[in-house]
Amino acid sequence: MERLLPCLLALLALLAGCAAPPPAPAPPPALFLDTAFKPPTEPASAASLFDLSPAMRAYLRSPAFSALLREKGQERGLVEALYSKNELRLDYDASVTRSAAGTYAARAGNCLSLVIMTAAFARELGMTVRFQGVDVDPTWTRDGGLYVASSHVNIALGHRKANTLSYDESAGRELVVDFLPPPDAARFHTRTLENEDITALFMNNRAAENLVQGRIDDAYWWARAAVHANPATATAYNTLGVVYQRHGQAALAERAYRTALEREPDNLAALQNLVPLLAQSGRGEEAQAIARRVARLQPTPPFHFFNQGMTAMASGDFGKARSLFEREVERAPWNDEFHFWLALANLRLGDTAQARTQLALAADTSIRRDRRDAYSAKLAHLRQLRQ
Repeated sequence: MERLLPCLLALLALLAGCAAPPPAPAPPPALFLDTAFKPPTEPASAASLFDLSPAMRAYLRSPAFSALLREKGQERGLVEALYSKNELRLDYDASVTRSAAGTYAARAGNCLSLVIMTAAFARELGMTVRFQGVDVDPTWTRDGGLYVASSHVNIALGHRKANTLSYDESAGRELVVDFLPPPDAARFHTRTLENEDITALFMNNRAAENLVQGRIDDAYWWARAAVHANPATATAYNTLGVVYQRHGQAALAERAYRTALEREPDNLAALQNLVPLLAQSGRGEEAQAIARRVARLQPTPPFHFFNQGMTAMASGDFGKARSLFEREVERAPWNDEFHFWLALANLRLGDTAQARTQLALAADTSIRRDRRDAYSAKLAHLRQLRQ
């Protein structure tokens, strides 16, 4: 398949990956406790996820858009129109997951938002749209005290056969749009994702974002909707378990985690979340057994060297901290937090040149607008000090 415009879809799957487990039965009714949560402040629905707004339809009819389609062809013209610096000038911001119309209106969105908007435009133009999950290890970030794993997804655009919904193989190869792909992404195996997979990921993202912001009630309704959207995947059950755990519903949290493990027995997030839950309920031996299993599955957990580096920073051992942060940067160079703290360690050691380099990398790798702005401001200050 042909590739264009390296892009990334970092799908926030709270404490979980994005594996495609075998078909599963509907979620058990006993898994939900609606009466324990306040009504949502907005509908937890994806009914209009791919709908085009009047402004989007007007853009499709604009002379500039039409000219790009004539010049580049439908698939390339669409991607050029949406993502070139000369057209919409969309900004990448991983803090919010939006619908197609919301992303267009804000001119910003995270990876899932961008792929949803791309799909909406492509379908309106009569293209085939195929979502793909890329089988790579999840990447981990921390936000609001939560560990969040990001799966990788891309989108393939193609021509339709006349009077059908299927891809026209005689019309040329599909165009794969992949936002910020991992190294050697082309060699990784992909699997087709259905609309319900994308819908569930969208809802799960909204649940995770509400959790980060402390809105537990809203997080519950989004996680509940995600479970119903795709009851076969472990991700939403794990997120629902986190909601229950933070709400003080330990028994329901355990039930949600175990349901996730029925779908995906080696789901690290659900296993990790079970350990403290079992320990707090007095089942120490069971907790230790699961902890040993987690250690076998993941000998060096995410943020392992980073957490040790933070301990070294707190004790004033900046040389040790720098070495530990360097190890974390080496295995996760996409994480802006690691670059930022490596910059601080270098600054404490008097190496302002390396501090500037790492701050620049933090700004370049950040997927949140507010952090990019903060890093850029600190970098500008360091550059002024050099003058």
